[in-house]
Amino acid sequence: MSRMPDPAIYTHGHDESVLRSHRWRTAANSAAYLLPLLRPGLRLLDVGCGPATVTVDLARSVAPGLVVAVDRVEGVLSEVRGPGAGTAVAFGAADVYELPFGPGAFDVVHAHQVLQHLNDPVVALREMGRVARPDGVVAARDSDYDAMTWHPADPLLDRWLELYRSVARANGGEPDAGRYLRSWALQAGFSQVASSASAWCYAEPDERQWWGGLWADRVTRTSLGHRSVELGLASVAELDEMAAAWRRWAAAPDGWFAVLHGEIICRL
Repeated sequence: MSRMPDPAIYTHGHDESVLRSHRWRTAANSAAYLLPLLRPGLRLLDVGCGPATVTVDLARSVAPGLVVAVDRVEGVLSEVRGPGAGTAVAFGAADVYELPFGPGAFDVVHAHQVLQHLNDPVVALREMGRVARPDGVVAARDSDYDAMTWHPADPLLDRWLELYRSVARANGGEPDAGRYLRSWALQAGFSQVASSASAWCYAEPDERQWWGGLWADRVTRTSLGHRSVELGLASVAELDEMAAAWRRWAAAPDGWFAVLHGEIICRL
């Protein structure tokens, strides 16, 4: 039996500022590329579901089909809110490298912002393909940190991006995953890979306050900040300066921030 990849360290951790971001996500803003392929009665697996707001939306699109959502961290599943009338989701802890399902168990296997945190995304995609039926689909969407862009310019935000990418790679992940999804899928053995891209954009005052505020918290309160100091990549004082830069950006009336994502629809 081949050895499973060692688990990477989840760069963000599970601070409230991280879960606040995850709970904002919906199928409309995070899985629009997949929605046209969904129909009632499909069996769907959501890998790395987190608080499952995207899962619940996907469940509504395939109801009364079977929907299963898994996450490596069992404690995160306590954040899950009920899917609502007419939908049902089963939740459990599982590792994407060794999913506890038989071959062809699902019509759709989905992962959002998961592959960027893995040290072997090709193996993960291959395992996701194993549990998809032969004519089913594997769908993934991941951000590309180096493609993020913003205004107004601030050297401390440039430094934040450099730091994040360094920490993510030290943790075993690939922060620019969006651009590699197609390559990884082809390496995993998928014969058909449809690629697309989409973006989140934060510009309105409430959007800036939310996005800037959560990143100000992340650089000082989460695993990202703690790991930066542990690795000797930043000091506590520098992290405080980055947090202040995020708050300045959020307060700028002409503030604008875009997050580019790569997307793939794969068939065996």
